[in-house]
Amino acid sequence: MQSPSTTQRNIKTIADLEKNALASRSFSARVGDSIATHAGRVWFILAHAVWFAVWIAFNARDKTGFDPPPFPLLNGIVSLEAIFLSLFILMSQNRSAIQADQRNHLELQINLLAEEENTKILEMLQALCAHHKLTISNDPELTAMTKKTEIHEVLSELKDNLPGDE
Repeated sequence: MQSPSTTQRNIKTIADLEKNALASRSFSARVGDSIATHAGRVWFILAHAVWFAVWIAFNARDKTGFDPPPFPLLNGIVSLEAIFLSLFILMSQNRSAIQADQRNHLELQINLLAEEENTKILEMLQALCAHHKLTISNDPELTAMTKKTEIHEVLSELKDNLPGDE
């Protein structure tokens, strides 16, 4: 049996993280996500269009309907539905934002670890080149790359140079 590749292991790890995140949601979060998901589908829009058309057609004829124009009952129902849909969507977006923040923190941590590992590898390669008296070991760019990256300095540099809200 062939062992899984690094890519396959990484995909499985990511899939497991996603499954765990979905499984750990509260009941209300699951309901909110389900409602938000279904509210964004075409069938939901079509069902509402049919419902509005039937309601208006039934109630617009000869004042025999239970909700005559300007359809105050329909307006109230639609307003309440809009309020609740907005709340469910906000709840779902908030949960998604928290999950995205967690992923971003994980990505940053992995990037910082990779930076440290790469710096250490470059130091070892430079030492090997120096031991074998290769001229590349004295390359100023290589020497600069072997210095520890100061995250706060990079952040400060970005702040000073990137356009922002002013």
